[in-house]
Amino acid sequence: MKKISGGVCAAKGFTASGIHCGIRKDKTKNDLSLIYSEKPCTAAAVYTTNLVKGAPLTVTKEHIKNGIAQAVICNSGNANTCNADGIEIAEKMSALVSENLPISAEDVVVASTGVIGQKLDITPIQEAVPTLCKSLSKSGNDDAANGIMTTDTVDKQIAVSFELSGIECTIGGMAKGSGMIHPDMATMLVFITTDVAISQEMLQKALSTDIQNTFNMLSIDGDTSTNDMVTVLANGMAENEKITSDNDDFKTFMKALNSVTVGLCKMIAADGEGATKMLECNVSGASSKSVAKAVAKSVICSSLLKAAMFGADANWGRVLCAIGYSKADVDVNKIDVSFRSSKGEIKVCENGHSIDFSEEKAKEILLENEIEILVDLKDGEFSSSAWGCDLTYDYVKINGDYRT
Repeated sequence: MKKISGGVCAAKGFTASGIHCGIRKDKTKNDLSLIYSEKPCTAAAVYTTNLVKGAPLTVTKEHIKNGIAQAVICNSGNANTCNADGIEIAEKMSALVSENLPISAEDVVVASTGVIGQKLDITPIQEAVPTLCKSLSKSGNDDAANGIMTTDTVDKQIAVSFELSGIECTIGGMAKGSGMIHPDMATMLVFITTDVAISQEMLQKALSTDIQNTFNMLSIDGDTSTNDMVTVLANGMAENEKITSDNDDFKTFMKALNSVTVGLCKMIAADGEGATKMLECNVSGASSKSVAKAVAKSVICSSLLKAAMFGADANWGRVLCAIGYSKADVDVNKIDVSFRSSKGEIKVCENGHSIDFSEEKAKEILLENEIEILVDLKDGEFSSSAWGCDLTYDYVKINGDYRT
């Protein structure tokens, strides 16, 4: 397996585009994106569990009920959520794609991201879709990734190539997400494309299984969005033997999918609103997978720990505090804690108690922009990872006037 360029366009048969249509005031930023497969795709998706859901999620869920999709249209700058005409607007976006490409409106995935509770004017989208469709290209992934960004400071793309029974296959993805990230199914908006031939049942199984250890282990600020959605489109153009069961090819596909989703998780964590550091909590020695996950997620979500990491303060007591309220069944008198970065590793807690360590060395380690928090529970063989970022002054500044 190797990383390649191309994002959502890396797989055979996929093209993409992104343009500025006028939803966002800043004309230098794209606000409308399209992904298209020349052949119909097997489709799978997961959605936010927030009771308040964006209209595009409702429309998409209905569209791919038959397990088929061929295009994705997404706007930024407006979430199309809590709008009386939201469903109508989302359906119109699908119809516009159908009018300009040889596909059915029911085969279009619709997504929106941005401010909640503001009406979305269809006019700029309607005027732009013909150009958006004509702009589709094999090199359009950068424009498309740019078009789904809101408070993101960088686009987020990844692709890998791998073999299934000697056949070269590809999977790629793009994501948006910087704030309002604390998923309970998936997170933000993530679009994944692959040329693998796979049944809808196995594709959905792969996605639903993977997110439990990737996107569901990611948190920026503790807020679960109304518009979170992850979709995977598989057009089968690699011409591998179709995956219809949990065989060796399925396991390889799962590994490739996981490499893409973990990569996107880390990119999102590193680009958290106002963040200066990406945090990764790696828990080992747990008595069960559920214990490992609970501990990792609790640590990565701690506002006090996030603030300490911003200040490069090796306040390991905040790690134990977060473990203590995680409700995980652990023996606090066994826990070891270390911090690691490109500057080295330092143990700061052993068997749940303080030990002598160099504060100067710890600060040097914690001043780096990628920090690992290592927790050894010394109670079993299970492990888990979670991702997040530090908590800075800028997070409050960004969200204090996000709408106005």
